[in-house]
Amino acid sequence: MLGASLYFPPIFKAFLLGLVFWLLIHHLLRDWIYSGEIWHPMLMDLSIFVIAVSGALWILASW
Repeated sequence: MLGASLYFPPIFKAFLLGLVFWLLIHHLLRDWIYSGEIWHPMLMDLSIFVIAVSGALWILASW
């Protein structure tokens, strides 16, 4: 009953799915990102997050 009355916009669903993707990717690449090879690790994290959310939105739109 409660789930039928709540509306989650597609961008919110993409954000949550992208967050899950980002957590998985970040966990795999964390040592490399913070090793000093990357000039700005926070920007790398942000770009990976944006790519993950964009990919999640693409997956949700094509599904």
